Amino acid sequence: MRPLSLIGVVLLVLGAFVLFRGLTYTSKRDVVKVGELRASVDEEHRVPAWVGGLALAAGLGLVVLGVSKRA
Repeated sequence: MRPLSLIGVVLLVLGAFVLFRGLTYTSKRDVVKVGELRASVDEEHRVPAWVGGLALAAGLGLVVLGVSKRA
């Protein structure tokens, strides 16, 4: 399998995962900071669905490009 097709398949799988299961990440933010006293909050963010769609489209394009170069 060509590297272009392999990258395309990985993007297809990742894009499908983001679209159908969703993907989240956590960030930490300081809310209050007084001297040595700190209060922080963990915020959970979702990766937007359009990112998954973009990854699917790019993956499909790379797979098609990789297969057409082979033929």
